[in-house]
Amino acid sequence: MRALLRNSWRWAVGIFILTFVLALLLSLASTSISDTMSWEGGLLVLVAIVAMGVMFDMLGIAATSAQERPFHSMASKKVPGAKEAVGIVRRADQFSNFCSDVVGDISGVISGAAALAVIASFALSFPIFDGKETIIEVTLISVIAAFTVGGKALGKSISLHYSNEIILFVGKFFHWMNTKFNMKLFYLKPKKKRQGKRGVLRAPRTD
Repeated sequence: MRALLRNSWRWAVGIFILTFVLALLLSLASTSISDTMSWEGGLLVLVAIVAMGVMFDMLGIAATSAQERPFHSMASKKVPGAKEAVGIVRRADQFSNFCSDVVGDISGVISGAAALAVIASFALSFPIFDGKETIIEVTLISVIAAFTVGGKALGKSISLHYSNEIILFVGKFFHWMNTKFNMKLFYLKPKKKRQGKRGVLRAPRTD
């Protein structure tokens, strides 16, 4: 119990720091891009942010619903990414927490900020809508919410039916990263074989 709480506490602290850093970097990047682009370009950035949230939510669901046994068979046949896929399934709680909660929540917050930047740029491009920013804001945020929820609903169905295929694809990506950059992302270490104790040789009985 203590070990579980200690590991959970470490993971919570680590994910807190990672979330803060990612949110800071993505917010700065999206704000900078939106401020320097037209409202059309800002709208494309907004769509990309929403799509990223939906995609990572799919990965999190796939990790929690994937089966480990098929990947062991693939690993025995030396299929690239199979060992990493086993590692993802065994740590599905952490993988799902990062994909669905961290990236998903960050995408939701950033999409709201990006929407405000798009609305401001749109109002400047079309003075006829000056003073009607509230209506545009409510409409755009409602559309974003609808696309986000609808996309996640569709993605959930796909993830549940093709969970193993999705995780194997992610495992192959991690395998490429591990091979290319000498990393250990979700790499499954081979178990060491235990050597049994040898018995003491005795002289044969003569009686």
